Amino acid sequence: MHTGLRITAFAAALAATFGTAYGVGAGVDPIVADSAPAPHDEHGERDDPGGPDDPSSRREGGDGHGAHESAPAGGLQISEGGYTLDLATPRVTAGQRTELRFTVRDASGDAVTAYRREHEKELHLVLASRDLVTYRHLHPTRAADGTWSTPVDLPAAGGYRVFADFTPAGEDTENLTLGADLAASGRYKPARLPVPSGTARADGYEVELDGPLRPGKASELKLKVSRDGEPVEDLQPYLGAYGHLVALRAGDLAHLHVHPNGEPGDGTTEPGPEISFTATAPSDGTYRLFLDFRHRGEVHTAAFTVRAGSTPGTTESAPAATPEHTDGHGH
Repeated sequence: MHTGLRITAFAAALAATFGTAYGVGAGVDPIVADSAPAPHDEHGERDDPGGPDDPSSRREGGDGHGAHESAPAGGLQISEGGYTLDLATPRVTAGQRTELRFTVRDASGDAVTAYRREHEKELHLVLASRDLVTYRHLHPTRAADGTWSTPVDLPAAGGYRVFADFTPAGEDTENLTLGADLAASGRYKPARLPVPSGTARADGYEVELDGPLRPGKASELKLKVSRDGEPVEDLQPYLGAYGHLVALRAGDLAHLHVHPNGEPGDGTTEPGPEISFTATAPSDGTYRLFLDFRHRGEVHTAAFTVRAGSTPGTTESAPAATPEHTDGHGH
């Protein structure tokens, strides 16, 4: 794992409206509604330690110059670098457990069957509703022909976005995050984005967020985990890190992949209660942060709403949801 933020850039059209229900047929997969989600590590990364002397940090304004220049946004493209996300299940029915199937294809249209393992997996899949209330960090399984699948059960009708984070095998290949739209049919009632807060609760744990998310400039985010008022000092590694953080921009769901500062066994990183990340927002705006961490053998997700830059207006809180972590078999 590398320290610092890695933002995977994907640019393209994102069609999204939330005012109607989607009429869909039955081939669905299981996913669940949640309030706080999860991240990963070496997937979605372009090598950048995040320091002031690192070229990628300068590109994102990390050297203090051009602090208001936009950093690359990710998750908006279905194709990039000669690879395409082919979502075979673009529609599901809310409340029904279904098999979500997809394939990553190369420039020739052939299914990709060789990947570089990053954070214990060949591919990481994130699924989020467009209102950012439902979030899933999934780990699908791959068949020999390159088809990926995972069960999902979406809790509510509406629009969703699927993000596939992977690195094709090969010396010169870079990490990619491709995105595709997913619709869930049923009665639809849009939820409001929860109000910005520096504290989140998840399964009896309390997580405090310290540090600003800045547009065009790298900044440190510290998240402190406690339970029953006591700091948690024995976090367990999850996918090679003590915590994973995913950030999605409200409005278009631009995806930022954030990486922890340090890793288990490096001689300096403690197993809690604090987890440190470096992140750069691509623009002013409101973002939803999802922190995944493991304690006592269980993975938990805490979610935060934060604002980067001078974003006007207020938001109203939405009902909490429940995060889901699975390896493709409901685990």
